[in-house]
Amino acid sequence: MSARRNDTGLLLHVSGADAASIQAGIRMALNAREQLPHVIVELVIQGPCVSFLTAGSVLEPHLAALDGGPVQVVACTNSLRSAGMEAGRLRGGVGVVPAAVAHLAARQFTGWAYVRV
Repeated sequence: MSARRNDTGLLLHVSGADAASIQAGIRMALNAREQLPHVIVELVIQGPCVSFLTAGSVLEPHLAALDGGPVQVVACTNSLRSAGMEAGRLRGGVGVVPAAVAHLAARQFTGWAYVRV
């Protein structure tokens, strides 16, 4: 992730089961990166849609658009476990958090903005 320009950011929370949800989150992240260049953006993925974060998935080209910028994609470990996946199957650059709900709450407690996708 890029060097932080401040210690707060924007959380984009994606949950669900389809690729369209993640695609919407990616569009929002790109728009936020353009309009809020000094803000760190985290795209937090929870639920069955974590399966679209694997290397070689249909969404890999879309996720690649986030590479090299202040957008971090993170997957919920609990969701990975529920989907029968291991973190090692995720495409490069995708991080993990133990529980999306706790991560989202902790970030909000420190002043991060939250948007549900």
